Amino acid sequence: MTVVNTFSQTTDCNCCSEAQLAFDFWVGEWNVTNADGTPAGKNSIVKEENGCVLRENWTSAKSGFTGTSLNFYNALEKQWEQLWVDNTGNYLKLAGNRVDNRMVMTSVELTRSDGQKYRNRITWTLNKNESVSQLWEVLEGDQVTSVVFEGLYKKILK
Repeated sequence: MTVVNTFSQTTDCNCCSEAQLAFDFWVGEWNVTNADGTPAGKNSIVKEENGCVLRENWTSAKSGFTGTSLNFYNALEKQWEQLWVDNTGNYLKLAGNRVDNRMVMTSVELTRSDGQKYRNRITWTLNKNESVSQLWEVLEGDQVTSVVFEGLYKKILK
């Protein structure tokens, strides 16, 4: 009797589907500026765990603020997920997918201390010049009520 291992690998890449590569445009070493052109900080996005995880390491231009995120494609849910944690103890959980040249992730609905419900939505846009724009909006229902961050990522040339 021959036993066939149905779990054997047929490729060296576990996370190489189109969906799993959809956020690779964010990988790199970046200088980040605010919408007005002033320095926002530096960001390093690297692929880890055999390419299955994107790890972000953020250092703000304002002294003392850092953060990190883990980003991965959840094949069961068919969506990208991000968990952000910073050195102030704040965290943000997002989920979403790539649409054309944009990765759009949104949080679940949260409740402020005044009872108002809101969601966070972050959109990363791959620009024609290979820079990446990031827009972090706060939504109440489907209405944008504020912009938390708007920045432009430009690759650090080595």
